[in-house]
Amino acid sequence: MIEMPASVPAGASGPAPVRQEPPRAPSQAPPQAQAREQERQQELARLPVPPGIGRFLVLAAVFVCAACGLVYELELVALGSHLAGDSVTHTSVVLSVMVFAMGLGSLLAKRLRTRAAAGFGIVEALLALVGGGSAMALYACFAWVGGSVAVLIGFSLVIGVLIGAEMPLLMTLIQRIRKQDAGGAVADLFAADYVGALVGGLAFPFLLLPLMGPLPGALVVGTVNAVAGGVLVLWLFRGDLSPRSRRALLLVNALVVALLVTGVAVVDSFERAARRAVYGGEVRTVRNTAVQEIVLTEGVRHSGGSEPAGFGMFLDGRLRVCGGDERRYHEALVHPAMAAGPHGRVLVLGGGDGLALREVLRHPGVESATVVELDPGVVELARTDPVLGRLNRRSLDDPRVRVETGDAFDWLRSWPDSGRPAYDVIVSDLPDPGASDSSRLYSQEFFGLAARALSERGRLAVHAGPAGERPRTYWTVETTLRTAGLRTAPYTVDGRLSGLTAGSGRPQRREGTAAEGRDGPGDRPGDWGFVLAAHGAPPPLALEPGGPAPHAFGAADLRRAAARAEQNRIAGLRPSTLTHPRYRD
Repeated sequence: MIEMPASVPAGASGPAPVRQEPPRAPSQAPPQAQAREQERQQELARLPVPPGIGRFLVLAAVFVCAACGLVYELELVALGSHLAGDSVTHTSVVLSVMVFAMGLGSLLAKRLRTRAAAGFGIVEALLALVGGGSAMALYACFAWVGGSVAVLIGFSLVIGVLIGAEMPLLMTLIQRIRKQDAGGAVADLFAADYVGALVGGLAFPFLLLPLMGPLPGALVVGTVNAVAGGVLVLWLFRGDLSPRSRRALLLVNALVVALLVTGVAVVDSFERAARRAVYGGEVRTVRNTAVQEIVLTEGVRHSGGSEPAGFGMFLDGRLRVCGGDERRYHEALVHPAMAAGPHGRVLVLGGGDGLALREVLRHPGVESATVVELDPGVVELARTDPVLGRLNRRSLDDPRVRVETGDAFDWLRSWPDSGRPAYDVIVSDLPDPGASDSSRLYSQEFFGLAARALSERGRLAVHAGPAGERPRTYWTVETTLRTAGLRTAPYTVDGRLSGLTAGSGRPQRREGTAAEGRDGPGDRPGDWGFVLAAHGAPPPLALEPGGPAPHAFGAADLRRAAARAEQNRIAGLRPSTLTHPRYRD
C-alpha cells in the first residue's frame, strides 16, 4: 500500500495542485514623472470658478477660436483670388490644403494631450501670429517679390495644422472640468465650433472687409485669438501649468499681441508702400467697399513706354481704366453700336465709371440711358473724384441718365417684370471674360437675357477680351452670342497701351493682377476684342454719318479692326454656359 504524502488531503487521487500566483508587474515600471502626469490628468482640474462656469468658458473659447479660424481661411481665399486672379482655382487650393492640414494637425495633437493646457496655449499663440500676419506677409510677397501662390499654400498648410490641433486639446480640457461621455463632449464642442464658424464667416464680408480692410482686419482677429487662448490657459487652467510654463506662455502671448498691435499701428504705412510697388505710381485714393477694393492712381506708365498715362483705376488689383487709352477703348465699344440703327433708349451694363456713358450721350437722339453697376462705390467716385469726373464729363449727372445698383445678370433676369420697353442699344462694359468670377456674364444664358431686352432692331455691343492674347476666349464669346440667337460682327481694335504697372520697373506677366491691362496680362501694346450683335442679320460695322467727331477711333480704324478679327477666326468652338464655362486659354 502506497502512502499519500501528508500534505495531500484525504480523498485526493492525484498530486497536489499548484498554487497560481498573480501576474507580476513588468520589471520596467513607467518613469515616475510620467506616472504622476497620468494621475494628475485623471483628476479634475482645480479651477478658479465653479465647474459649470468653467465649462461655459471653454465652449466660449471654442466659439471665438472657430470664428477666428474661419476668418483666416476666408482671408487666404480672398487674397488668393485678389492677387492671383483665378478665384475658383485658388479657393480650391486653399480649402483642400487646409482640410488636409487640419487632419494632420489632429494627429500631431495626440502628442500634446498629456499637457493639454500648455499645448493649447502654444497652438493658439502660433495660430494668432501666423493667421493674423498672413495677409500682410502675402501682400508683401506679392508687392516686392512678385509671386504669391507658393506662399499662399504654405500659409494654408501651417494655419490648417494649427486649427486641426485645437479640437483634440479642447476635448481633453473640457473633460478635465467634468467627466462626461465622449459623445456628449464632442457634440458640445462641435456645436460651439460650428456656431463660431458661422459668425466668423458672416463677419468677414459684412464687417471686417468694409470697416477695416483685409490687412488690418486679419491683425485685429489675430489679437482677439491670442487674448482668448491666453485667458483660457493662463487663468482658467493655470493650475495645470508649472510656474515655469506659466511664465513662458505669458511671455509668448505678450510678444504675439505686441507684434499684432504693432502691425495694426503700421499697416497704413505698409499698405501705402506696397501699393506704390504694385501699382507703379502714386496711389491717390483707396476705397474698400462691400464689393471690392477701388484704387485711383496717378503716374501709371504705358506698357513699354515712359510717358505717364496720368490716371488709373484699379478694381481688386485689375486695371480697369487707364487715362492714356480709355478714350480709344470706349469710342470703339460704343460708337459702332450707336451708328447701326435707332438709339433712343440705351442700357449700359457695368460702366459705373461713366466713361462708356460719356460716349453714349455724345450721340444726338439719345432720350434715356440706364446704367446698371454692381458697386455703388464706383459710381460715387465717378461723381466726386475730380480727375475721373473730368474724364467722364459728369455724364452720370445728366438728367437723361438713371443709375441702378445691382448685378447685371439678376437685373436682366428681372427686366420683364419691370414693365420697361426694350432697349435700342445695350453696351456690355463688363470685366474680362477670362476671369472665372465673370464667366457667368458671358454665358449663353446671360446673352439670352440681353437679347430678350433688345428691341427688334436693337444692337448689343460686348467687350470680349483681348483677341490677340486670348483668342479662344474671344471667339468663345462670339460663338456664345450666336448660340443665344444673335447674329454677330466681330472686330479687334489695336492700340491698347495699358498693361504694365509692375513695381520697381519690372515688367511682369501676372494673370489677373495689376500687371495686366483692362483685358489681360501683357508687357507690350495689345488689343481689345469687341463683338457687335443683333437680331436677324449681322449689324453693319460703321460709324454714324454726322455723328460725334472721333477723337481716338475713326472709320479707318473700324475697317482695319473688322479685317483683323476675321484673319484670326477660330471655328468649331463650343458656347459657354452657366454649367459649362469655357473661358480658359
